[in-house]
Amino acid sequence: MKTLLVPLQNIPMMTSTLNVVVGLARRTGAYIEGFPLRFGIPPYVASELATGILLDSYEAKSEAELNDMRNSFEAFMLKHDIPRAAAGSGRPCFGWLENAPEGEDFVGNYGRAFDLIVMARSDVDAAGLHRRAIESALFESGRPVLLAPLNAPPSVATNIMIHWNGSTEQARANAFAMPLLRLAKRVSVLTVIGGQEVAGPSADRIVEQLRYNDIAAEAIRVELGNRDTGEAVLDAARTRGCDLLIKGAFTRTRLRQMIFGGATSYIMEHADLPVLMAH
Repeated sequence: MKTLLVPLQNIPMMTSTLNVVVGLARRTGAYIEGFPLRFGIPPYVASELATGILLDSYEAKSEAELNDMRNSFEAFMLKHDIPRAAAGSGRPCFGWLENAPEGEDFVGNYGRAFDLIVMARSDVDAAGLHRRAIESALFESGRPVLLAPLNAPPSVATNIMIHWNGSTEQARANAFAMPLLRLAKRVSVLTVIGGQEVAGPSADRIVEQLRYNDIAAEAIRVELGNRDTGEAVLDAARTRGCDLLIKGAFTRTRLRQMIFGGATSYIMEHADLPVLMAH
């Protein structure tokens, strides 16, 4: 986790996201790169603005917002003693990507060159464009995505919970998270009895694998009860004071999750701790 990509947006959760990024970079000695996440002008809006003065006004406002995002990002890093990257500089440090193209697809494309993509989590009221940017990171980058909550915890990745459901997606998330698991003081592998699972190895086998990797993990089990699986997972993480959840994303298809719900969607919308996801 030595290179972190942070798509910047003018949203209230950005401060929490940057706090999570700084906390993680300090633990891992990472380079942080920010860029402005821009969604572009929809064609029907562009046609309305193509009358000269309106388009010039829109572009000037857009340029001003980009400058504000960059200035805010750089000021935040310097305030938290993260210096600009320079030849021969140590880490953690930060940089800014100039001239990032518009469109949420860029998150997934450019994110392939980083160890981790860090974004604000979605919620039930999030704009569709923000959700699509998260999905671009999850489905197109081939990299893990860390979703930050509304309020950043004091620490990140010291007390980690893995939600084990037997799936390929969860195994992949575990593999990506190994550098953080090795740094953690406490690691637990959660099984939700009666929750959404697929055929696969037991949590005990995962604990054994982690111990062979010198990670002192323990298996825990909770009953689903009258809760959704995602709710049971977050309750367990909260009870144990976890500051990072490792979660495979979309074991069920996105369409099924949209229609019937699912643990991934619930956790993306309600998590009160950072969540590392991978598909």
